[in-house]
Amino acid sequence: MGFSNSKKIFIIFQLILQLTFIHSAITPQSSTEFIKTSCSSTTYPRLCFSSLSVHANAIQTSPRLLATAALSVSLSSVKSAATQILKLSHSHGLPYRDVAALNDCLEELRDSVDSLAASISEMPKLRRGRDFDLVMSNVQTWVSAALTDETTCSDGFQGKAVNGGVKAAVRTRIVNIAQLTSNALSLINRIGELH
Repeated sequence: MGFSNSKKIFIIFQLILQLTFIHSAITPQSSTEFIKTSCSSTTYPRLCFSSLSVHANAIQTSPRLLATAALSVSLSSVKSAATQILKLSHSHGLPYRDVAALNDCLEELRDSVDSLAASISEMPKLRRGRDFDLVMSNVQTWVSAALTDETTCSDGFQGKAVNGGVKAAVRTRIVNIAQLTSNALSLINRIGELH
């Protein structure tokens, strides 16, 4: 015995309501709360939340999407800093020491960009399965390498050898980038713990 048209419409309407309810269960508020809770376990929770909460709709409540967003924010910040440092290195009248330190830093930031880009491309493969540990290890290694590159760049501006204005401009940016990358690594490590 078949369903009448009104019965079919009623069933379709109920299905639409159920799907709407399921979709609305992940509200922007729950996404934001998920990000806040996840960021609380990082070394720089305020920076983590402020840099990632703007991506709440894309992240929803996925640890993998959260970590990928953190990597993307870090990568974008590294690229932006590298552009500014490149411009600064071409400034007229800078002493050779300053230019050399800026160029060394740029090289480290290029390596950091490569490592972060490699980790972002690997993140979609980070799903339950037999390759999870290998993919996780690759991502952790690349992000750790990026963090080391950023720290090495910052180390080149310690001491009195480099102009104070140049040092302050670069170190402030690099410290921020290193904090973003550190947060991304914490969120990635969290995925490993949940696995």
